[in-house]
Amino acid sequence: MKFKVTKRDGASGARAGIITTDHSEIQTPVFMPVGTAGSVKGIHQHELRDDIDAPVILGNTYHLYLRPGLDTIRGAGGLHRFMNWDRSILTDSGGYQVFSLAANRKLTPEGAWFSSHIDGSKHLFTPENIVDIQRIIGADIIMAFDECTPWPCDLEYAKNSLDLTHDWLDRGLERFATTEPLYGHQQAFFPIVQGSVFKDLRGASAEYVARKGAAGNAIGGLSVGEPAEEMYAMLEVVNGILPEDKPRYLMGVGTPVNILEAISLGVDMFDCVMPTRNGRNGMLFTREGIINIKNRKWMDDYSPLDPDGHSRVDTQYSKAYLRHLIISGEMLGAQIASLHNLAFYLWLVRKAHEQINSGTFTTWKERILPALSTRL
Repeated sequence: MKFKVTKRDGASGARAGIITTDHSEIQTPVFMPVGTAGSVKGIHQHELRDDIDAPVILGNTYHLYLRPGLDTIRGAGGLHRFMNWDRSILTDSGGYQVFSLAANRKLTPEGAWFSSHIDGSKHLFTPENIVDIQRIIGADIIMAFDECTPWPCDLEYAKNSLDLTHDWLDRGLERFATTEPLYGHQQAFFPIVQGSVFKDLRGASAEYVARKGAAGNAIGGLSVGEPAEEMYAMLEVVNGILPEDKPRYLMGVGTPVNILEAISLGVDMFDCVMPTRNGRNGMLFTREGIINIKNRKWMDDYSPLDPDGHSRVDTQYSKAYLRHLIISGEMLGAQIASLHNLAFYLWLVRKAHEQINSGTFTTWKERILPALSTRL
């Protein structure tokens, strides 16, 4: 994997760049649609490729490991071939999913024991077998196994958790260095910075991670309930330490406002289920504000979803029609809303890239932010 910063914003930490993998060229800042189990919910692969031009999507190690399972993925020749996707894939290591199973998991120095949410069966994730699993999945960019701390948590818990994450990182790096990709394309390994909302811990973790010299670095354990201001404060600390010449990936974030603020603090990569999950429930993100399409006011609005839209559905269908589909529980409604939202998110980061290149990012961001959080 290669990364090149092509332009820096003079008034903030924002930067435009290009990540190159064996499968695609990725313009940054970039938003990665979440395809947890080898599918971006409600969206065909040809729509991701040809309609909204997503250069990279995200898969999840935990879910793919449980279903369809590693034998099936290996038999297909890796996830790219299994799901017929010829562009880049990033896999989350499953640390967040294990964190979310707090009542059904046990952390030890060896790894994390957990019970499957599907059938209750017991499994062990270790830093080593997480690398092995992601080798079998075959993603272009793979993550270290970490513990995602809850919020709030006390300093002692966060410190012990960070020690565990750093130990697991070293073991994962060793396994990555002593194994090879399985399908003829290269894989990049990203460590994950943790430390909850404690500046000293975040700084120490960023320094520890930076010393590893990995191809890129991720920032985890944020957007788990803490105020946005605390998240931004942690990003400022971390991005002041992580190397300038490596991409920075903020995991699981977030709203359009979160994304623009994080870009201004030097983040390059994002993923979040919000565009598709909220879309299925009738929430649309637009340049003018947020629409709850279920509201009565849209019932007789025959205007396009977005006359200057970023996908075909934006001009093909009206607000009234989409409201009817969502209210009626029709699957097509969830598909249209999800595609619209993904197209908007991808437009947003591409526009940010354009504004950084033009030297106008900060003024553009400040102009657009109020509308992005307005309820229409």
